[in-house]
Amino acid sequence: MALSAARRGRSRYDYDESDVKVRAKGTSRPRTKKRPAYENATRARITTIDRGRWGCITLEESKDSPAGTFVTCVRARTLGKERMVVGDLVDVVGDLSGRDGTLARIVRLHERSSVLRRTADDTDPYERIVVANADQLLIVVAAANPTPREGFVERALIAAYAAGITPILCITKTDLKDPSDFIANFAGLDLPTVLCGMEDPTHELKDHLHNKVTAFIGHSGVGKSTLANRLIPEADRATGDVSGIGKGRHTSTQFMAFELPDGGWIIDSPGIRSFGLAHITPETVVAAFDDLSELAEKCPRGCTHRGEPYDPECEWDEALAQEPEGSPLARRITAVRELLIALSSNESWQLGIEQD
Repeated sequence: MALSAARRGRSRYDYDESDVKVRAKGTSRPRTKKRPAYENATRARITTIDRGRWGCITLEESKDSPAGTFVTCVRARTLGKERMVVGDLVDVVGDLSGRDGTLARIVRLHERSSVLRRTADDTDPYERIVVANADQLLIVVAAANPTPREGFVERALIAAYAAGITPILCITKTDLKDPSDFIANFAGLDLPTVLCGMEDPTHELKDHLHNKVTAFIGHSGVGKSTLANRLIPEADRATGDVSGIGKGRHTSTQFMAFELPDGGWIIDSPGIRSFGLAHITPETVVAAFDDLSELAEKCPRGCTHRGEPYDPECEWDEALAQEPEGSPLARRITAVRELLIALSSNESWQLGIEQD
């Protein structure tokens, strides 16, 4: 048995690190930096996200199940903190049977073909990914109850153009009001428009959606979830009435993707109060509108299209002089100039628009 320091005639304060004998640990194999290749992983699309669990639909047949199986997944540690959103394409491994209580693992995130972004509200300068890999953006507005907002549609057009996806305008609740005057606001723009009231057939909309990934956005209460249920009855999305003061109530609380019976996907979203554009450049704002872009080509070099006192020779001023007051083009020039001025003054978070 070892003697104490006092019995050996030395104080415990006389010891230093050279007197300490480190006992060798048992041998162990060092961790390798080589990661599994996951060659047998199955490709899937993220359809839901809920509290650290990702719901995915498999796009390929696996040994456990056919394509189209819904599996609940966790994130592999190798993915780090990279954010994954509804619409993302991923590779999954593990139990892909889809049985209750089973978990698979997401091991790889595929490169995105498109990303739709927005800022959360008027005071938030940080952009957020709304949907990944969408081909189209269905901008859903009601003809009435709640009142349609031209500014929201214009901002959605800009966001779609920046993301490189095709915008489509969808008008619901056409039984409550004739939407012709509202649609006229977008004359001259390359914007397909579809009427989807409860009495309107859906075949035209289905033609637009066929074999495409389409994200739905709009106010609360405009009928996005009702529309999803008409297209896919088994979607069973929650629906609700509009409040007595004309504001939509939130019925859907999360993004959710559904596969269409005849090919394609739709991504239903919760109603949004604002659509911030803090991440958008002035060039993208102008390019989103065909009529404004055509006028801008005639402007002097370096014109920022903000008008007096910034650009006294802007071609948009000539167009405003010739347009009747309150015409769609005149209103659009005024609205876009407000956006451009906000961008140039570094107050980009002012580009959000309240929808209430």
